[in-house]
Amino acid sequence: MATAISANKAELLAIADAVAREKSIDRMIVIEAMEEAIQRAARARYGAENDIRAKIDPVSGEMRLWRVLEVVEAPEDHFKQISLVDAQKRDKKSAIGDFVVDPLPPIEFGRIAAQAAKQVIVQKVRDAERERQYEEFKDRVNEVTTGVVKRVEFGHVVVDLGRAEGVIRRDQQIPREILRVNDRVRCLIKDVRRENRGPQIFLSRAAGEYMKKLFAQEVPEIYDGIIEIKAVARDPGSRAKIGVISRDSSIDPVGACVGMKGSRVQAVVQELQGEKIDIIPWSPDIATFVVNALQPAEVAKVVIDEEEQRIEVVVPDDQLSLAIGRRGQNVRLASQLTGHQIDIMTEADESERRQKEFVERSEMFMNELDVDETLAQLLVAEGFTELEEVAYVETEELAAIEGFDEDLAGELQNRATEGLERREAAAREERRALGVEDALGEIEGLTEKMLVTLGKAGIKTLDDLGDLATDELVSKREGVLKEYGLSEADGNRIIMAARAHWFEGEDASGEDAPADAEA
Repeated sequence: MATAISANKAELLAIADAVAREKSIDRMIVIEAMEEAIQRAARARYGAENDIRAKIDPVSGEMRLWRVLEVVEAPEDHFKQISLVDAQKRDKKSAIGDFVVDPLPPIEFGRIAAQAAKQVIVQKVRDAERERQYEEFKDRVNEVTTGVVKRVEFGHVVVDLGRAEGVIRRDQQIPREILRVNDRVRCLIKDVRRENRGPQIFLSRAAGEYMKKLFAQEVPEIYDGIIEIKAVARDPGSRAKIGVISRDSSIDPVGACVGMKGSRVQAVVQELQGEKIDIIPWSPDIATFVVNALQPAEVAKVVIDEEEQRIEVVVPDDQLSLAIGRRGQNVRLASQLTGHQIDIMTEADESERRQKEFVERSEMFMNELDVDETLAQLLVAEGFTELEEVAYVETEELAAIEGFDEDLAGELQNRATEGLERREAAAREERRALGVEDALGEIEGLTEKMLVTLGKAGIKTLDDLGDLATDELVSKREGVLKEYGLSEADGNRIIMAARAHWFEGEDASGEDAPADAEA
């Protein structure tokens, strides 16, 4: 590069062309880098205080060097300004605000100046090359590409992609797969980001999207959109499950993905180092999909809790280990595939648990309603689980139970109402003992039981409650009142009611209202 500055006109353009071709960047970027290098060298020669410009003609290679001076009334910076009187000596048409050009003779480059110029050009070319790489790859995220392993650094594999380099980080590699220098490797472009050291192209062989792309290459029906892969769960290098659905009822999605004698799926398995792949028919019915996802285990019963995003699966005793899989792999992959947490239990465990719940609910009704065991068990058998259900159900529904009449139904509802009042009174006493102020009890939607829960969490005043975010109050995972099934709208309303006293006495126009983003 150093010779580029002192070369003749033809050589200057030839060097610019060669660098542009080699780095796959625009020729004008190289010429601009040369111009900047010449400007820096000239400033070192004539003084850094001067505003010196350089221009190389991209056609002829002619190089011009000049200094720019601004015309002013009284110059303060004599390196960059010139008085109107002096400017008019050069050109009578000069006016304040114009710029005067001072041509400078071409400079000869010493060793240090040439080295500095080389560094400027190299840096400019490198920046342009990085920008070209980013622009080329930024729209190729989720594409499959092939490269050659260039080097392995701290477990991360650097791959030569031809006009750029990508990296397969350790967590995106297939475990126990050994990639050596000069190995050809196929991978997914997972992400492309601008970073200080240039664009980083992150590759993956462990992503679920990579498996989708491999199947699309092997199965024409997926590529054409007739079959869709709806979900993928992978334990890279070991086992995977994919859920597929066909848009054409005459085409079996599982059979199409397996191929003749397993040829299609085997091609993907070989690429993924022997990873076992379960191909499962996807279903919009979550219960059916869970049963399919737990294959090869047989499922006896599925109970879904939509609010908690949990699924309880009951399997025969001899199917438990198969459903769970080695080190929990089968149930873990099925859980990832369906997007629900799956709890597995045997029929014996389920029977024992249900028996325990039956006894506990029967005892609760016996104590709260002051009825005998037979009557309490009858209520539980009919599906009643809580005192509220007995108190607020239609009287006719209770009277319709075999052996019940309207008088008995009415008496049970009265006792249930009294039981709820006793609970409320006990909760009120506990709440006051915890130091929760009465003002919280006036907020609509908060029961005494909820107030006890708030008190145990240290929330005892309107300010304590008002300081909470909605998620902190009602989130299904970590909300203080998560066990009460409150909605986000309920949480917002309760928190706003707790904050109401913050705004009392303010101007009705709202000019004095605090800037509370949450409010």
